[in-house]
Amino acid sequence: MKKKFKYPLMRNNIIKSDIQKLISFLKKNNILTQNKEVLKFEQMWSRWLGTKYSVFVNSGSSANLLSIQLLKIKYPQGGEIIVPPLTWSSDVSSIIHCGFKPVFADIDLETLGMNTEKIISKINKNTRAVFLSYIQGFNCLSDKLIKHLKKKNIYLIEDVCESHGAKHRNKKLGTFGWTSNFSFYYAHHMSTIEGGMICTNDKNTYYDLLMLRSHGMIREVKDTNFQRLMKKKYKDLNSKFIFYHSAYNVRNTEIGAIIGQSQIKRLNSNINKRNSNLLFFLKNLDKDKYFVNFNTIGQSNYAFNLILKKADKLFMKKLMHTLDRYGIEFRLGSAGGGNQLRQPYLKNIVSKTQARKFKNTEHIHFYGLYIGNHPNLSKKEILFITKVLNEGVK
Repeated sequence: MKKKFKYPLMRNNIIKSDIQKLISFLKKNNILTQNKEVLKFEQMWSRWLGTKYSVFVNSGSSANLLSIQLLKIKYPQGGEIIVPPLTWSSDVSSIIHCGFKPVFADIDLETLGMNTEKIISKINKNTRAVFLSYIQGFNCLSDKLIKHLKKKNIYLIEDVCESHGAKHRNKKLGTFGWTSNFSFYYAHHMSTIEGGMICTNDKNTYYDLLMLRSHGMIREVKDTNFQRLMKKKYKDLNSKFIFYHSAYNVRNTEIGAIIGQSQIKRLNSNINKRNSNLLFFLKNLDKDKYFVNFNTIGQSNYAFNLILKKADKLFMKKLMHTLDRYGIEFRLGSAGGGNQLRQPYLKNIVSKTQARKFKNTEHIHFYGLYIGNHPNLSKKEILFITKVLNEGVK
């Protein structure tokens, strides 16, 4: 049986009003597979984010996969993609599955994201894209990186799965890249139970994504000129079953879209509450024991990161024991469980010794974790948690 925590990673992300809207929809005996409500949710998301096009899929991992599969269409010969060692596994595995080589660059503790100088040092003639993960609401994007990638004609793919609403120069992350990927998993800033979104400002990219989402079929593109050209080009095929790309089925449903439409209306207020919580948490945390110098400019916090200032195995063991004792749920290693280079799925791609080269990621892997931050967390609860962290670890 799953352990019940007094302070879980998330509370009530899908609330009564979301369920009521879903019940009203279900009572109308509507189509439940991808239909009009999915399109409506996509349009709402595009307006909120500030991009022209959005494509609703079944997970953030699927959004990651479609971004890399789309890159594969442009570069069938493959190449290299720079990706952080501190990220979710699907960022790296999608690169491998699509025939590219992952190249890793270490992170900064202040942002938990890749360091710009380290990224640039890894770029060469084989670099096809930089897959930039914004970890737990912090912004690691820089003007220098944007300018360099543009100069080198290298694609920027943004993983914003756990950083909805985070900004660079007051513009939302997810609007800078060729594509951007979001997750609507239960514990994230907003949820559709399972789900994700992939966004772009390029029309042709949008058309490819629509097809890639649904078996590669051209009928997914609702453009009469495009349809006419395709039917003329492939006149010996049934126009309802022209599979233009080798692809998958990663569609979502009308049920997820209805929940998403309801959730997006309170997304901004939830982000503001999470950000306020983080600043209060950091203010009350013992600065001698824990790293607190995060770059909170433009943040959209996902969780309270707890990183020891110094490597101390005994203290880390006591810390985890204390969190368990007080019912405070946590995830060791922060995003994705820490250093991805230590994971068994990469055993035939990188050596065990290579993981040690990424100093900051390694520190978080062994001496970092996160605990839940959500809109229903009170200041009183945060004070209690920080008191436990400051005084109760013995």
